[in-house]
Amino acid sequence: MHANYKAYDFEKSRNRIDEILNSSDNNYEDKKEIPNRDNLTFTNGYYIFCSAIFIDMRGSKEFSKKHTRPVTAKIYRSYISELVAVLNSNTRLREIYIEGDCVWGIFNSPDKSDIDSIFSTAAQAASIIDTLNVKLRKKKYSEITVGIACHVADVLMIKAGYSGSGINEVTWIGKLVGETADLCSKANRWNSQRTLYSKTFYDNLTDKTKKEIYWLSWNSTYACYEGDTVDETMSAWVQQNG
Repeated sequence: MHANYKAYDFEKSRNRIDEILNSSDNNYEDKKEIPNRDNLTFTNGYYIFCSAIFIDMRGSKEFSKKHTRPVTAKIYRSYISELVAVLNSNTRLREIYIEGDCVWGIFNSPDKSDIDSIFSTAAQAASIIDTLNVKLRKKKYSEITVGIACHVADVLMIKAGYSGSGINEVTWIGKLVGETADLCSKANRWNSQRTLYSKTFYDNLTDKTKKEIYWLSWNSTYACYEGDTVDETMSAWVQQNG
């Protein structure tokens, strides 16, 4: 969010606090799908059962020490650009965020077929990292390693920020974001594969997809499913060009 200086007014601050705290509890509604962000005010919110994908780079501190700043910038820009492109290609995506070297998105998923599509998007995200690494190797640059996590859970969607300043953001409160971020932090470690799927996420896949991904394994340490899942078409390019 871009800052825009505004002198602090203590009296107005107290009034804003009262307006928020005195707003009606009835302003918080249950929804089957994520509403348009334009429906949000500073005194309402929505409860939704939806999904998230997190992709986070591993060893980023050491990674940035291995290259000049221009090279590091180009690698990061390529990494973020194409992860955003992959996530944004899913019609169920509603919000996308870039935080440092983590890219994550929130998806509508009222139906099991939506969960299937999110599973496929996570596979594409893994494959675009493999694709980028092919190109990085040819440049003799360090390769990127990531952890990926998929989860589905309840979340509260609100608009948070400084009313009247233009400084605000959609904020997600509850299990979904925190639990997906935590699961992602455990992915692609010494005791886990690249992509982790919460049990709830797996349970909400269609039976057809579950049969097709029989090779996923159960990680007893983190109580989730795991796999080095890739997109078949993209992976074929990687194999031919790697």
